Amino acid sequence: MDYFDAIVLGIVEGLTEFLPISSTGHLTIAEKALGLDLTDPAVTGYTAVIQMGAIAAVIVYFAQDIWRIARAWCVGLVKPEYRGQLDHRMGWYVIVGTIPVGIAGLLFKDLITGDLRSLWVVAVALIAWSGVMWAAERAGRQDRSERDLTMRDAIAVGLIQVVALIPGVSRSGATISGGLFRGLDRVTATKISFFFSIPALVAAGIFELPDAMSGDIPLGVALVGIVTAFVVAYATIAWLLRFVAGHAITWFIPYRVGLGVLLLVLLGTGVVSAT
Repeated sequence: MDYFDAIVLGIVEGLTEFLPISSTGHLTIAEKALGLDLTDPAVTGYTAVIQMGAIAAVIVYFAQDIWRIARAWCVGLVKPEYRGQLDHRMGWYVIVGTIPVGIAGLLFKDLITGDLRSLWVVAVALIAWSGVMWAAERAGRQDRSERDLTMRDAIAVGLIQVVALIPGVSRSGATISGGLFRGLDRVTATKISFFFSIPALVAAGIFELPDAMSGDIPLGVALVGIVTAFVVAYATIAWLLRFVAGHAITWFIPYRVGLGVLLLVLLGTGVVSAT
């Protein structure tokens, strides 16, 4: 892997991590196009490591919110009068909501980084989850805001986030859909998606770091990928929050389905191989 690969993968990661189009699926396609070995632990690890750039973008973008939530959560542990505040409750929502994906990620690590990295899986998931996104927009009342969040919402969105471990589903596509099914408005569902992604992606990056660094990937190449992902992701976050304020997530469905169908055609005709 060289600096060109790092820049390409960084751009792909930054653009797709928070859009409901699947970053893992796009990275799998990009790595295949670059001629990288998808079964190489170093490549899989590098994919998780450059996500640190995207998650750093979330932390910087929402720094004030994160500080406020973290402070309220800590204070609420010792001062009961703070426990009813939204920021204190949000701290618990993020913690509880990310437990399911953490457990699933550990239990099914070999499957996630192995057989599920097949382009067949990516293609089918891109198409299949598009139907869920469509249903979420149709069924969601979108009459509940951030102040209406409950622990049930956190658990529901946290459980549906587990499905995003399948390449092609999309973490944001899953969590935003889960929020919409719970009646949350689109902006609130999207913000929850961002907050829930922080511990999950940080844990994944740290967990995969030894594999990424154990290969022949230079530190400079890793840093270039992380920085590129950060810059592109920051811009993408700002754009997405503005977009969902006035547009349905179904706008992303034609692209998802089109890419999925194209992959199926290319795989079926043997133009590209699945792994």
